[in-house]
Amino acid sequence: MPNITVELLRGRSLDQRRRFVEAVTDDAVTHLGARRQDVRIVFTEIGGHDVANGGVLAADDASRAEVLARHGQASTV
Repeated sequence: MPNITVELLRGRSLDQRRRFVEAVTDDAVTHLGARRQDVRIVFTEIGGHDVANGGVLAADDASRAEVLARHGQASTV
């Protein structure tokens, strides 16, 4: 049974999640030989203050400001 954990920025819509789980489940069935009903996907939402890349919080990273804004999170830069 594949257990797939997905970390993503807060603010993704229910429809986006539905499309994602459908596509990932299809791939797990195709490429891993898993039974559809055995594919488990868990979402963990993170905010810009919860993750850092290269020693910089996402909320403080000017290059991520557009992504954060798109998902309803404020950037501090």
